[in-house]
Amino acid sequence: MTRFALILALAAPLPVLAGEIGPHAVTYDEYGAIEEPLTDRPGDPEAGVVVMTTRGDGNCIACHRVAALEEYPFHGEVGPPLDGVAAYRSAAELRGIVANAKQMFPGTVMPAFYKSEGFTRPGDGFTGEAATEPLPPLLTAQQIEDVVAFLMTLTE
Repeated sequence: MTRFALILALAAPLPVLAGEIGPHAVTYDEYGAIEEPLTDRPGDPEAGVVVMTTRGDGNCIACHRVAALEEYPFHGEVGPPLDGVAAYRSAAELRGIVANAKQMFPGTVMPAFYKSEGFTRPGDGFTGEAATEPLPPLLTAQQIEDVVAFLMTLTE
């Protein structure tokens, strides 16, 4: 497979699975939280670690320091440290922040990980043209739930 074909394949919209709320159907409350899980399957904290530490996925540690993940290098300082986040944020708040932090914090630089439309001119591959929406979200609904499950373990 050529590099261009791989880029096109990766850019194809992800299918929405049964029991999954698609990015266009997510309901945020007035403060940006998402009360209902995005999938029927509970989040897996171990899978959440993979998403948080993998460059091709969420790579959360690129911007956030997480002491529980200190074995992984290159923690960032752009976002707040996530140590103890479950002590002051609910699962609904964390789900909303991971899915689209701009719903809760309009000026944030954190990307919307579960959004497929309403972007400000994302590029289409390397063409210099604006991409055609809807775009695939950066993370799947299950990956969002996995990250939330891991974050909920960070009580101290």
